[in-house]
Amino acid sequence: MTARNIIGSLEKLIKLHKSFNQLAIRKTAILKANDTEAISALLISEQKHIKAISQADKERERAVEEFLGANGTAGQPASIHTVTELTGPEETEVLQMLKAALIDEVAKLKERNGLNQQLIYQSLQFINVSLDMLRPQHQNLNYGDSVGKTTKIGMGMFDSKA
Repeated sequence: MTARNIIGSLEKLIKLHKSFNQLAIRKTAILKANDTEAISALLISEQKHIKAISQADKERERAVEEFLGANGTAGQPASIHTVTELTGPEETEVLQMLKAALIDEVAKLKERNGLNQQLIYQSLQFINVSLDMLRPQHQNLNYGDSVGKTTKIGMGMFDSKA
């Protein structure tokens, strides 16, 4: 049995990861523009991509299990190394090339997601600073005994004394 199904599923995974990388690049631009509606639409698209990638990965796992079962090594760990030991030189070269391409796409995606995470974190920091500026501040900022001055400024609607 040849590894055509495995090669096909790896090619599909690479294609999906490239598309997902394009979404991550668009997400960076949207985050910089602070377009919340576009972010919501993009998140829906990302969820669809994640589901498609998960499904393609299950197909790859199934193809590897079928390949190993057909070659009499069903108990072996399902890895590229195990598969390449059972394939011819042409298929081995193609599998190694696809493995490298998939690793490259995943690394690019990880890097882009790290950048997007930093942008989101900075946006949240800005929001927190803005909220802190709008909250009422305590009136007594001096050191000393504040006997008789037990008034507290509440931070929210549901403040209660225990």
